[in-house]
Amino acid sequence: MKITWFGHAAFRLEFADKVVLIDPFLTGNPGFTGDRSAAIGGVTHILLTHGHGDHLGDTVDIVKNAAIPVPVVANAEICAHLAGQGLDQLQMMNTGGTIDAGGFKVTMVRADHSSGGGGPSPTYLGNANGLIVKAPGEPAIWHLGDTDIFSDMALISEIHGPKVAFVPIGDRFTMGPETAAIAVQRFLNVETVVPCHYASFPPLVQDASGFVAALEGGATKVLVPKSGQPFEV
Repeated sequence: MKITWFGHAAFRLEFADKVVLIDPFLTGNPGFTGDRSAAIGGVTHILLTHGHGDHLGDTVDIVKNAAIPVPVVANAEICAHLAGQGLDQLQMMNTGGTIDAGGFKVTMVRADHSSGGGGPSPTYLGNANGLIVKAPGEPAIWHLGDTDIFSDMALISEIHGPKVAFVPIGDRFTMGPETAAIAVQRFLNVETVVPCHYASFPPLVQDASGFVAALEGGATKVLVPKSGQPFEV
């Protein structure tokens, strides 16, 4: 599987004939400095962890301008919100559920965070979630979404067996580096972790050094990619 991190919590997964974008926040993302057309090129699916603007990102524009129908996988409230903006290729689900997205499966798992649209009267957009992505012959991926640590991460790992985890480390709105490292050590049981949700906006932690240092010498590989540069798992 080829993976590209676009800064913040935005990722691109490429496997078989699929191009999957997770939380495609590109426009306005200070961590993304690449070519937007290349980043979204060939997209076949979009997966969303929750409804904040820095995760919904470019979803509506991408889908409306795609050359092929692009289904969006999200919780029920986000799907209803996107339907109101004219999208109709929506795969509704919720915490604990699994769907066959066509060539791969998506499971929605718990995350401890909020979810809603912006403005003076925020729109409720359901609970925040993490996502497990499983494709035949590929390592299972766990995007933790925006979250704090919780001990049931161990149960999620036991049930779903992910090999690679995208872990928020930016602090203020999610776990900070040290807490995220404890989550990895005690609960995740994965082979590789990729830090995310940092180095984008000024209030967030600006580099992954504290996370890397906290996991030094452990069994889990820490992979710190550069924004826009693909890597293989």
